[in-house]
Amino acid sequence: MSTQKENCGGLEWRLTVSDGSSEALAPDRSKIYRVWLWVHGLAITLKLMIWNSIEKIWKLGADDPRRAVHGLKVGIALSVVSLFYYVRPLYNGIGGTAMWAVMTVVVVFEFSVGATLSKGLNRGMATLLAGSLALGVHSVASQFGEKTEPVVLVIAVFLTASSATFSRFIPTIKRRFDYGITIFILTFSLVTVSGFRVEKLVEMAHQRLSTIAIGGSMCMIVSMLVFPVWAGEDLHLLITRNIEKLGDSLHGSMVEYFSEGEDDTGDDEPCKKLQAYKCVLNSKATEESLANFARWEPAHGQFGFWHPWKQYLKIGTTLRYCACCIEALNASINSEIKAPESAKKYLSVTCSKLSSQCSSVLKELARTTKTMTKSSSIDFSVEEMKSTVEDLRNTLKSLPDHLTHQQEQTPQLEAKEEAMQPLSTTVPLFEVLPLVTISSLLLEIAARVEAVVSAIEELADLASFNLANDEKPKKNQPVSNLPPKQQEQDDAVRAIQLV
Repeated sequence: MSTQKENCGGLEWRLTVSDGSSEALAPDRSKIYRVWLWVHGLAITLKLMIWNSIEKIWKLGADDPRRAVHGLKVGIALSVVSLFYYVRPLYNGIGGTAMWAVMTVVVVFEFSVGATLSKGLNRGMATLLAGSLALGVHSVASQFGEKTEPVVLVIAVFLTASSATFSRFIPTIKRRFDYGITIFILTFSLVTVSGFRVEKLVEMAHQRLSTIAIGGSMCMIVSMLVFPVWAGEDLHLLITRNIEKLGDSLHGSMVEYFSEGEDDTGDDEPCKKLQAYKCVLNSKATEESLANFARWEPAHGQFGFWHPWKQYLKIGTTLRYCACCIEALNASINSEIKAPESAKKYLSVTCSKLSSQCSSVLKELARTTKTMTKSSSIDFSVEEMKSTVEDLRNTLKSLPDHLTHQQEQTPQLEAKEEAMQPLSTTVPLFEVLPLVTISSLLLEIAARVEAVVSAIEELADLASFNLANDEKPKKNQPVSNLPPKQQEQDDAVRAIQLV
């Protein structure tokens, strides 16, 4: 039998033995210690989880502060729209359908202005068309009598929903009006089905359309006036960054290959630049989405109405072709078959020069696109690149002679020289295949870079890029109206006179 006794503010357990005496029971401190360790470990784990979550959230907002601003913008729009439900005069004007305005803000408000306009206009037009069509169907169905009216309505819902759903598979409609088609089907079905039991159908449709218009308008106003995020600018900057990444990856790959690991400092930044081309390969979906939203946006900044956003998709396609070649180039560079040092040094100068020139052309194109100005030196850079392409082709043609000459200089036994000559020529050619592949890929990349140049020049013409500062006529310099040939002759005469 055990008894319980309070001692020093605590509890003491005692056990009565057979002789009548009692003994105190000491608590099992090992169990208490294990429980304390478990609680302490749990507290530390929760603390680390909360801290890691805070760090991730902070990094997410620091990487792009516009995300935090977007949350504030949504809060502003919802707060303003909710006044139509809280304020009695506003509530009496639109009735209990004020909640549709709140729902519209939640559904329509997107990150960029173009996305918000796209969803808002799609929702508004779809609601208007579906409501009008549903009212017309109700008017026609009511002429068939009370028993036949449900049958007509069911047939109308079936035909409309089927045809509208099928239209979503059309690429153009799916890309630009997919959300609108969904809202059209939803609104038409709701008005058609619920209107059969509602007497004031026109008033109900008018109230819902009004509240949706209020919510959509509030989204558009806040999105365009409060720190707007333009999809067109994002697309423009995305293409610019992709061009720069291709230039860095191409130049960095060739420098790493021909430097023979001399510049290996353990820094991760060069490795990131070498792999930057992978971002270009994975940017197709983002480019198409931004281009689709940019078409809905009004004129802003340097982008006017009817800006050629489709041309950015064409540029993105040419960049991905170039990125695929760079990916194949890196695969060849990392091949397990190593080229002879003599052949590598023989092609290193021309290959490095060509990769450097391609990288320079890409960076100049990035600057041209970013500033929206026509470059005055791009034609000269392209001609230099073409000249180096011809030099690399001639160097490749002379590579077998170089290898043969190297083999003749290798000391061999006279007795085995004639027997080993076919093998000594075949082995270096086999070993040099990755180097020949790299050179061929460089030639292909140069051709792809020319395609990028053509696409950006076409964009410059369509978007009316400004001339560079050195191409604009100076204020104090008279502009000649002479024909080009006569002007060249006059310039030559002035040069001779100065000499």
